[in-house]
Amino acid sequence: MFLGIDIGTSGVKTAVINDTGDVIDQAAAPLTVSRPHPLWSEQDPADWWAATQKAVLDLSPDRRAKIRGIGLSGQMHGATLLGASGDVLRPAILWNDGRSFAECAALEAAEPRLRQIAGNIAMPGFTAPKLLWVKQHEPEVFAKVTRVLLPKDYVRLLMTGEAASDMSDSAGTLWLDVGKRAWSPELLAATGLTESQMPRLFEGCEITGMLKPDVARAWGMEPVPVVAGGGDNAAGAVGVGVIRPGEAFLSLGTSGVLFLAGEKFLPNPDQAVHAFCHALPDRWHQMTVMLSAASCVDWAARLTGVHDAGELIALAETRGRLAGPEVFLPYLSGERTPHNNPHARGILFGLDHDSDAAAIGQAVLEGVAFAFADGLDALAAGGGEVREITVIGGGARSAWWGRVLAGALGRPLVYRRDGAVGPAYGAAKLALIGVTGTPAEDACAPPPVLFTIDPQAEDAERLAARRIAFREAYTRISPLYTMEPQ
Repeated sequence: MFLGIDIGTSGVKTAVINDTGDVIDQAAAPLTVSRPHPLWSEQDPADWWAATQKAVLDLSPDRRAKIRGIGLSGQMHGATLLGASGDVLRPAILWNDGRSFAECAALEAAEPRLRQIAGNIAMPGFTAPKLLWVKQHEPEVFAKVTRVLLPKDYVRLLMTGEAASDMSDSAGTLWLDVGKRAWSPELLAATGLTESQMPRLFEGCEITGMLKPDVARAWGMEPVPVVAGGGDNAAGAVGVGVIRPGEAFLSLGTSGVLFLAGEKFLPNPDQAVHAFCHALPDRWHQMTVMLSAASCVDWAARLTGVHDAGELIALAETRGRLAGPEVFLPYLSGERTPHNNPHARGILFGLDHDSDAAAIGQAVLEGVAFAFADGLDALAAGGGEVREITVIGGGARSAWWGRVLAGALGRPLVYRRDGAVGPAYGAAKLALIGVTGTPAEDACAPPPVLFTIDPQAEDAERLAARRIAFREAYTRISPLYTMEPQ
């Protein structure tokens, strides 16, 4: 059996698969995010390790004893800063942190070829601008930095003692030459860093080290190999078999991602499209990212006093109507594609006396769907052709939200077995590939289709009209976002 560990934003998830790729056990442990100032988003790396321990130990002891390899996935871009003795110097700055917008401009000015080398526009979510912010605002911390690790790779360090990373996660730092799949001395120099402060690079299915004996004993398993793994989106793609050119998935997690696999490095930074390495050798991908997706439904549930997101979606489904007067802009944490605006914020308007929890819930589902449609347009502008879309993540459980998404995107949505398991599933498959030598095409065959949701013409027509109001609202309100928070 093979174990996948996903260091997410809201929690750590584990998944165990057998040698034919079937998910046979899962567990999870929650995490919280600290937001001490406007635009800030941080976590204590010690919490990742504590949650990892719990999520592993909550798996069946019998299955843990049969693990033969481990793969890691995790939230991308997080800056984990270590000192000379391996001590954590400050809380990790996360992917949805927007404080480093000024440093993005400074970084592009310092290295005019940044977009050409990294394949991406400098955004506050990426790792490099975060380090420039630390250099500017916390120079005493920056001076002590001997290693910068991404979240999953800090957990790897505690598991194996090795400072290592994979291509897909490292591509989100703005320090990788994405076409060459190697650290870029020029991009590192623009941030005041060197390659000696970076982890060693591996392909996602390559073994990076062995589980330390003391950790293995505590987890009730042998000191098994640990493979490089992947960033959460690339690992999620491996899990559901999105590895061939033209295959796509939509992820409904804390953030929202539209992911398109390819065999070439095809950057399109002007549309704020991300061009990264895939978690398998000689493969790349493009993706669009919205910073708040399923988390918007959690927010709306709290706002309306509904028990949880599932209940709110059920209320919207019972109501059974698309395109009411309410319109929601889902920019609760700022936005990446296509606006690249860390100052953007969520808006709920068009309310009247009949705007109950069900109506607000429906508006939130539609607002997230419209933001995904903006991402699909950005992919198309860069030459990406998306025919059908596999749905993964927690939101994949809702057929009603699927109907809304299909109507807004105008594409069939495919729901597959184990699609809701997420990146931990792909991390386990990468371990299977790395340990057994199974070809990726075999190990990453798409799971069986459970059902497909085709766009309905009437839904598409109604939602297209509402999307005009959605986009017009952002255009008119966005000038208010330019003011810096006090």
